[in-house]
Amino acid sequence: MSVPLRQQISVASYLFKQKIKGVKRYPLVLMLEPLFRCNLACAGCGKIDYPDDILNKRLSVEECLAAVDECGAPIVSIAGGEPLLHKELPQVVEGMIARKKYVYLCTNALLLKKRMDDYKPSPYFNFSIHLDGTRERHDASVCQEGVFDKAIEVIKMALERGFRVTVNCTLFQGETPEEVAEFLDFTKSLGVEAVTIAPGFSYEHAPAQDVFIKLREGRELFRKVFQIGKKRKWNLNHSSLYLDYLAGNQDYHCTPWGNPTRNVFGWQKPCYLLADEGNAASFKALLEETHWEKYGNTKNPKCANCMAHCGFEATAVEDAISNPWKAVWTGITGPRTEGPMAPEPVHEWEHNSTPAGHPHFQIQAVD
Repeated sequence: MSVPLRQQISVASYLFKQKIKGVKRYPLVLMLEPLFRCNLACAGCGKIDYPDDILNKRLSVEECLAAVDECGAPIVSIAGGEPLLHKELPQVVEGMIARKKYVYLCTNALLLKKRMDDYKPSPYFNFSIHLDGTRERHDASVCQEGVFDKAIEVIKMALERGFRVTVNCTLFQGETPEEVAEFLDFTKSLGVEAVTIAPGFSYEHAPAQDVFIKLREGRELFRKVFQIGKKRKWNLNHSSLYLDYLAGNQDYHCTPWGNPTRNVFGWQKPCYLLADEGNAASFKALLEETHWEKYGNTKNPKCANCMAHCGFEATAVEDAISNPWKAVWTGITGPRTEGPMAPEPVHEWEHNSTPAGHPHFQIQAVD
């Protein structure tokens, strides 16, 4: 785990307050999508599959900050679309920092060289740069040549100016452990704070559907990657137990309310990865009206191969709070890369005729 101590303490304080209050469902990260418009058309993304009247919509500064206040999560991930296309984003970020929220601005970096002067370095602010592997892999993923080199140039510029910089990496079919390890070595040499890494989720609206990694393949890939990385000390922006989950050692169910999404449609049910499940008018309504029992890798075929951190990082954090020594030990030793894996999820839609949404189904945060 590579997160500044100040941020770790703030988030830990927030988590323990929720426990003391007896709150069962609370957010960890607000996923804010102030627009869907993007300047790339990546093969594995379905965010720009909307008509122009939707792509032209923007959340106002007031709507963005109201979502932050309403949700209360200590961390905000600003995504999209390409958020730097939003002309009022600097005011949004400034308002979040004033509220002492830890802000990760997720960007493909194509506009960042031009827009960097709109922002100031802060311990509360981070540029999260999208890189899906080394040059050839990334440019193929975003369907445009030259994007990788532009991103690297901007990363170096941001670091020189004193900004916190992380890399956001999504893995797709065809990755080899050696390629992933080479990429993580490269990011370490760049000097970025950390890397967020996870298998891509199979967006129904994505133009390419053959690029997504299945659950078993993902587990095996991460085991081999972590085996290579035993002595390389990569900086990964995840909890130790989420990394152990990626390696197939934890039998977790997702906690979708841990990363709620606010976008131009409202509060998206149940998470930012499922675009066609409806929206709620408020965060309170999202928590109370969403049929959470319908979702998860055992409950819903759409979720069958999901290992995304937006669903499982919150579960891992919940497990760490309940089992701190387990989390500490895993952090010291790293993910286990040998021995049997946790059982694969039993798909209830294949073995149970009870309709989804029936009270029989109960989602668990942690096994």
